[in-house]
Amino acid sequence: MKKLLLFISIAFCPPLLLAQTNDKSSNTTMLPANDIVKNISTAPNTHTFYIFIQKTNLSLTYTSRGPITIFVPVDSGYSDMPTGKFDSLAKPAHIWELTDLVAYHAIAGQLKARDIQKKINKGKGTATFTTLSGGKLFAKIDSNSNIVLIDGNGGKSVINQFDIKQNNGIVHLVSKVLVPKKKLI
Repeated sequence: MKKLLLFISIAFCPPLLLAQTNDKSSNTTMLPANDIVKNISTAPNTHTFYIFIQKTNLSLTYTSRGPITIFVPVDSGYSDMPTGKFDSLAKPAHIWELTDLVAYHAIAGQLKARDIQKKINKGKGTATFTTLSGGKLFAKIDSNSNIVLIDGNGGKSVINQFDIKQNNGIVHLVSKVLVPKKKLI
């Protein structure tokens, strides 16, 4: 009986099957039983951020019990970085700057998309979050009903996939790298 229902679904309802694969909250490569680092390491479009986590030794933080909410830029999201910035971040002399950048993408606690939206509504159109690096990250809803994150420099990044469950938190995939505002010492 189950095989017959499966056959009917595939044969007569392909639009339904395609619609399910376009869901912004799904990511078949990340498994809820895995931690953030394990899932980022296996996802096909988050390789650069995984390498940055490894270089900064933040793996222990992102494999901890959490919960942690992390906004992971997809690999194509690094293209808007200033010329030479991407290459310089990978050098040992810039380890603290890279660590600040990676920690800037995470927030303590578990924030699902609906939680972010509630904070935006409560904040009359803008929500402010403190990242693990201590920087401020802002969120708004754009005219297309997307959640847009705004970094300390005014750079904007759209959450493309949200609420990807991890065993120690939530991952949201974002379109661009979030760059923290430079700290004056």
